[in-house]
This record gives sequence, structure tokens and C-alpha cells, in this order.
Amino acid sequence: MPSDTDALIRQHRTAAATLTVTSGGAPLASQEVVVAQRAHAFLFGCTGFEFIPLANGELVQAGAGPMEAGTGPAERLAEQWLDLFNFATLPFYWGRFEPERGRPDTRRLRETARWFTDRGCLVKGHPLAWHTVTAEWLTELTNPEITQVQLERIRREVTDFAGLIDTWDVINEVVIMPIFDRYDNGLTRICRELGRIPLVRMVFDAAREANPSATLLLNDFDMSAGYECLIEGVLEAGIRIDALGLQSHMHQGYWGEEKTLGIVDRFARYGLPIHFTETTLLSGPLMPAEIVDLNDYQPAEWPSTPAGEERQADEIVRHYKTLLSHPSVRATTYWGMVDGGWLGAPGGFVRADGTPKPSYDALRALVRDEWWLPPTPRGTDEDGRVRFTGFLGEYEVSAAGRTATFRLDEPGTTALTVEV
Repeated sequence: MPSDTDALIRQHRTAAATLTVTSGGAPLASQEVVVAQRAHAFLFGCTGFEFIPLANGELVQAGAGPMEAGTGPAERLAEQWLDLFNFATLPFYWGRFEPERGRPDTRRLRETARWFTDRGCLVKGHPLAWHTVTAEWLTELTNPEITQVQLERIRREVTDFAGLIDTWDVINEVVIMPIFDRYDNGLTRICRELGRIPLVRMVFDAAREANPSATLLLNDFDMSAGYECLIEGVLEAGIRIDALGLQSHMHQGYWGEEKTLGIVDRFARYGLPIHFTETTLLSGPLMPAEIVDLNDYQPAEWPSTPAGEERQADEIVRHYKTLLSHPSVRATTYWGMVDGGWLGAPGGFVRADGTPKPSYDALRALVRDEWWLPPTPRGTDEDGRVRFTGFLGEYEVSAAGRTATFRLDEPGTTALTVEV
């Protein structure tokens, strides 16, 4: 870990605040107040796939009815999730969301999105267009028909979920899309015919039309110059991208600080916010280095090990500190809370039996301790001012039995007045 990482985190993620507390318009002089952090501005994310049954009341006890709140492993997992994360990614893979044409799983996903937003979380949908896990019935259509239903699908989802989901991975893994040859699919067909950039324009235009205020991402796993060329072509074509998604599935080993910062710097030069959209670090045997497509390695057993768990915890701390040290990174999403998720890998923060790993405790120590301002009594001066340094996000101040909220939105020094 570079020696200046913590200093860079403080520089880019905290504000030194002078808060003037007033009551009835007058400064609350020489009074005890309590300042406490309520939420992070940085988006600490994780997949929320596991909570669709919980959010929809679909969990049942053996021989009984629906589980009562707080009684089962899903509820305990939800408590663990919410203690770490404020940003959920929900699955909109077309082949699973609408396996039968005209019968999308809108209700269940809306209930899940509402479950998260009710708990103060931002929600992202992933993805609106992708050549993998796409609807098989698309292959029965002509290319113009595929294009039409893809655009209709985007408008439908973005419209139906507006207000609950206003952040979307609009199109996923475009770099490889036109040359993807593992199986026939509708998106590769139209990408080959139209070209990458015209397809990106179409899908982003459809999403923007449906929700002009949405945050729309271009997302890819390919960190090569191919992705840079795509981004440059998209921007030169005048297509508005709100953020760049970078995937970081480290099944073959932790990238390390130097490589990670090098990648961030390469993509930060476009002046767009960066989201690390899919991150995994393993707590078991690493995938062999010779594997090119991660999907090709799916062993019969892939256990988490004590040594691997210690390694994962160390790498989680290093990775998250590295990301927060760079001002362009606005969000990171971990790809799976529990072991055995994507590819069956031991990549979660929680073991299959529901017990948290050292990586869970290590990340929590950052998010809720080192990077968090707990309720702290402070005395105002004769002008009603109190000074503190805190991480960017939402705060509350309490005095004389009254409470008011405020935000720290920009790093550096700031002065603000709050009426209680």
C-alpha cells in the first residue's frame, strides 16, 4: 500500500467543516451538540440478487408459512449486507427477466428495488443490453425486429422503474459483442450488422428518452486498448455517457495497487466518473493463469480456506483504499455477498454457512469505523460554531432535543449553517 494512500483518501473524500448551529435564526452559542454521520456519499455496492425472494415474501419455513421478519438466514444476511453497503445492483438479464416474450418479471424486481430504496440504498439495473443471458426467442426474429424489441425493452424497463432505479448499465461488454461466437444470439447479430458505435447510440438514446435524469453507464470487462478505442469513438460521435463501468473479477489474483491505479488513470482521462461495477477477490485457490475466459474454469469443488480468507481480507483493504484514493472513482460494486455465486467461486464476504469471513470484518472496519464519524458530543463556541472533519455524505446535528440534517458534498474546507 503506497504510504500516501490514506492522505489521498483524506484529501479526496473528506471535508473540514465549520458548522454554525442556529435555533430560531440565532446562533446556538456555548451549547453541547451531537454531530453524527448518517450515510456515505461514496457508493459502496454489492449485488442484491440474493434478496429477491426475501423482498417478495417468498421465503417459507419447512412445514409452515412465510418466515417472520428477522428469523432466518436471509434476514441475517440482509442485516450483514445493509451494515456494509448503500448501493445495490439488481439483475435484468433479458433471458431470465423475460424468458417468455411479453411476460417480464417486473413486479418482483420492482418490489426488490423498493425494498432497497426503503432502506436508504441507491439501486442500479444490470444490464439493459447484452449478448449473454439474453432472450432465446430473439433468435427467431429478423435483425430489424431484434433491434425494435431491444429498444422497446429498454424504454419499458427504464420507464417502469423510474424513481426506484435511476442508474443503469445500459450495454454490457460491447468490445467483444460483434465477435462473440460461443452461441447465436440476437445482440451479436445486430451489433455485427450495425456496428458497435451505432448500437451504443441507439440503446443510450432509448434509455435517455425514457428517463432523461437517469445515470447511464457503459460497462466492460475488457481493460485493453480496445475499450479505450470504443470509448473514444463513442464520445467523438457525441453520445452522452454518464459514467464508465470497469469490471475487476480477480479470480486469477489481486491486481495490486500499481496496476489498479494505472487502469483508473487510463480511463479517468475521459473526464467521466468511474464505477468499478463488478469486483471479486477469492478466499480459496486461484484460477490458473492460463485460463483466458473465466467461464471456462468451473471445478467440482472450490472451497474457501483459512489462508485464502486471510489473503482476501488483506486484498480487500488494499483494493478499497486504492479506489478511494483516486478522485475519479465514485462507486464500487462487489459481485456476490456469499460464496458460491458467480462460477461457484469462493469470492464472497460471507461463507456458505452464513458466517462472515475476515474480509467482511476488514471492510466493515473501514466503512463503519475508519471512514465514519460516530455520534460525538461537541461544544459550540460563542458564535454557535462547531468544527469537525468527516467523510463526504449525509450528517445530522442534534441540540436541545431537536435534530437537523445536512450534507458534506465537496472535499476540502466548507462552512455551512444548520437550523435545529
